[in-house]
Amino acid sequence: MQFKELALNKPILKAIIEKGYETPTLVQQQAIPLILERKDLIASAQTGTGKTAAFALPILQQLYSKQDASKKGKKIRALVVSPTRELALQIEENFKSYSRYTNLRTTVIFGGTSFEPQKEQLRKGVDILIATPGRLLDLHKQDYINLDYIETLVLDEADLMLDMGFIDDVKKIERLCPETKQTLLFSATFPFKVEALAKTILKDPEKVEVSPTSSTVKAVQQWLYYVPKPQKIELCLHLLRNTIKGTVIIFRRTKYGVDKLEKTLLRNGYKADSIHGDKAQTLRQEALQKFKNKEINILIATDVAARGIDVKNVDAVINFDLPNISETYVHRIGRTGRAGETGIAYSFCSADEKDYIASIQKLINKELDVEDDHPYPLDPKAKPEVHTSNGSKYRKGRKSEASKKKKKRWY
Repeated sequence: MQFKELALNKPILKAIIEKGYETPTLVQQQAIPLILERKDLIASAQTGTGKTAAFALPILQQLYSKQDASKKGKKIRALVVSPTRELALQIEENFKSYSRYTNLRTTVIFGGTSFEPQKEQLRKGVDILIATPGRLLDLHKQDYINLDYIETLVLDEADLMLDMGFIDDVKKIERLCPETKQTLLFSATFPFKVEALAKTILKDPEKVEVSPTSSTVKAVQQWLYYVPKPQKIELCLHLLRNTIKGTVIIFRRTKYGVDKLEKTLLRNGYKADSIHGDKAQTLRQEALQKFKNKEINILIATDVAARGIDVKNVDAVINFDLPNISETYVHRIGRTGRAGETGIAYSFCSADEKDYIASIQKLINKELDVEDDHPYPLDPKAKPEVHTSNGSKYRKGRKSEASKKKKKRWY
């Protein structure tokens, strides 16, 4: 199938062809006709499957007839709600490139930055708004956003949105939009809470399921290293020195772990930067831009910060800490081996992460290749570490000498 067969108009087709796209991906082939028929939609699709274009192209097509409203007369007619700032910026970039030959205006709003520039953009008039839930509700409360004219509402990465605690915000946003709107829900996984949300807000939805697990797994060579937890940093340095070449994304489970690894790599002379939720938005964008421009070749990230990041030609992924959710593993290794390229994923497994490997292998229906030939092998009999607290050196109810001295007596 070619894009020409999807009943898109010439200005949109021209922009797609300029981006070098000829053949729609599976999710685009299935979703675009249904969205153009104004059906509600549930789509199971992960990042890397072309899902942003699957909803962006038909939305632009539907709004094309209203593009020539005067700037001040423009109303927000399409709303895309996204869980993270990075993903929101990525979606905005896509909308802007696909609508290059139209007069449709897109803007993005998210927290962590000043309100004023975003208010200014909204005052100018917008057709398509991409937003994170908190900032959207803040600006709506201040009367800068009117959702009365929304024709299409998109909830992107719904599973992540609910994991981050946005369920009440999402329900509130949905209620603020007109009942006649079309609702599109995209989610990589469908846990119970996503299904429950879909039942309450969608009307007779069509279903599109694109499982990228097998295609991702085929495109990425996967190596498993059993290693004691304290030696993971040494193994990482060993691989970076001797095996891994090019651009690398390293995943860690915690923000503290990301910062610690970044300091170690910088001390060892590597060009690295990091992204996680506690970093200011400007610093996160700078790190991502430096990685895209090849000014640095190592990006260290937590899963939430990295969801939805689309960087071309990532050579390798390192799972420094294994994820406790199997689907997250597929998300992570999907950062490499994109768009027909091949990639490599290296996973470090300590004694207490062996259960995660079992569930990952069950999900991808494949055994990972184990690499034993490295300097820090894990003893097969090694037991998971058990952390015990030594407790306070003072008996319960006893005060330290210092606190006794500070205490002021009334007598």
